[in-house]
Amino acid sequence: MPRRAPDLGEFHAVATRALAGAEAAWFRVLNQVMEPAVRAGWGSPGLVPTGLVVVETKGERSGRPRRAPLLATLLDGCLVVSTFRPGRAQWARNMRAAPDVRYWLAGRPRAGRARVFAPGGAGATTVGLPPLARLVADCLLAPATAFGWTFAVITDRGRWPQPREH
Repeated sequence: MPRRAPDLGEFHAVATRALAGAEAAWFRVLNQVMEPAVRAGWGSPGLVPTGLVVVETKGERSGRPRRAPLLATLLDGCLVVSTFRPGRAQWARNMRAAPDVRYWLAGRPRAGRARVFAPGGAGATTVGLPPLARLVADCLLAPATAFGWTFAVITDRGRWPQPREH
């Protein structure tokens, strides 16, 4: 009986699923190790404006709290976070579904509101952002989504007035 030639499409699909599962497992383990240290303030933005923070969102479907250590930049009193895994970052989908978040900066929890800039989505409003943060969001973040990047600008709810929902 002649041997069947391998189906490259099927092989590719299996390999892609395996890699996605390995990537998700890697980030799950990394987050479990990093989160407690980052929440305690390790690597937090301070003297240098970029560092590590933990952001807690509500699960898009479950509604349960979900935490992720993220690289963030402090800009004009706002936190700017982004992903190098465009389209696969659950924290961004969670923020879009429920923009009220909690984050740890310098070892202290704070309440914030996220504005998500993502490919293919309706652009987040920049009304109410501090001037420099608004300029960066309008001129850099929003256009960068055309290349697949996802960003969130988180404002401290105790510091800046929040835009009204329409």
